Amino acid sequence: MERTDLMNADFLAVLEYWEREKGISRDALIGAVQEALLSAAKKAIGPVRSLRVEIDPKNGDIRAFAQLTVSEKVTNKQEQISMFDARRIKPDAVIGQEVEVEVTPAGFGRIASQYAKQSLMMHIRRAEKQLIFNEFRDRVGDIVSGTVRRFERSDVIIDLGRYEALMPNRERVPTEEYQIGERIRCFVKAVENGAHGPEIILSRADPQFVIKLFKLEVTELSDGTIEVKGIAREPGFRTKIAVYTRDQKIDPVGACVGLRGQRVKNIVRELNNEKVDIIPWSSDVKQFVGNALSPAKLKSFDLDEVNHRVKIWVAEDQLSLAIGKRGQNARLTSKLTGWQIDIEAEHIVAVGFDEKVAQAVEALATVPGITQEQADVLVHNGFLSLDDLLQVDVSDLEQIEAIKEHAGTIVEAAKAEAARRGSVGQTSVA
Repeated sequence: MERTDLMNADFLAVLEYWEREKGISRDALIGAVQEALLSAAKKAIGPVRSLRVEIDPKNGDIRAFAQLTVSEKVTNKQEQISMFDARRIKPDAVIGQEVEVEVTPAGFGRIASQYAKQSLMMHIRRAEKQLIFNEFRDRVGDIVSGTVRRFERSDVIIDLGRYEALMPNRERVPTEEYQIGERIRCFVKAVENGAHGPEIILSRADPQFVIKLFKLEVTELSDGTIEVKGIAREPGFRTKIAVYTRDQKIDPVGACVGLRGQRVKNIVRELNNEKVDIIPWSSDVKQFVGNALSPAKLKSFDLDEVNHRVKIWVAEDQLSLAIGKRGQNARLTSKLTGWQIDIEAEHIVAVGFDEKVAQAVEALATVPGITQEQADVLVHNGFLSLDDLLQVDVSDLEQIEAIKEHAGTIVEAAKAEAARRGSVGQTSVA
């Protein structure tokens, strides 16, 4: 029998590594290799009965055994053994008895090693994938920490210790750059059965990653006192998260922000300074939309319940704030609330000087006792309102040529109108 000491040492080292590092049973690995060796032995030895291959788990020796029948005359070496040879193995052997004989052929070690390595790696891959599936199928939704190991195109391979996981390009944050050896935290998004078996899919872009970070930081969220009613995220740029509580004594936004903003600061730091807006949720759509668009000040709303659209008018100086940079604020609000958001500026028509004069004349002409012509003269001489007329004496109006004969009548008319309206403080018509 050929001793393959180097192969045996390598083989034992491989078994030890996978048992220690990956938790795959040595017995299971040896069993898989024995199956491969049995196939190799059948090809090398031929069609013998009850062929068995054995690996010594201590030194890694590989030997083949067959069941041969003790016969007086050997006519088939594949099935028979002479009495003389049988009694060298088993002193009390008798004719017709079966004896297990070592039939390890010369050079079998080289053939066996190739089969063993192939089978071992196939079994290890299968066992490792199954271990991944068994361990991580219940960890979907958790946050794990790992080291960036390598890149496959734009995908990131992350070492989690015993296993490797994949962060696909679609789950990366576009503003983040990862370095080999860098330690990062990720969200376990799924354990998928891919073409090569189960894969751990990680994400830093998923909105659930932000929710999980909040639950780790905010005890009121983890114990259910505060609920997350909705979230909208553009990874790397901005997140809006709506929170709610039935406990009137708790401020859900304040609890999430934390003392001196420490809780949300920790989350923002983990997200590499991505902006996070924490918004109080409301069942009133107008209130909820208004909260989500804050700090922009909104003028008016028009709800279209059928099409689930909200049209909002804001002052012109609030338009860019409400819409946000590249439309981000309005877009995230739409995702968060589930309503299509349309924002327009409220156009205020500026009143010209001539129109103001005409309005003032019209207002004075409505006072009983003051004609349209007299009102026109009064306005053009600086008396724009009823309040102005109440402040003058008759002699002041007598200085105006066009109305001097009616000065007393105009003053009396103004006083009578003021009395009728109830108080001087409510008489402005300018």
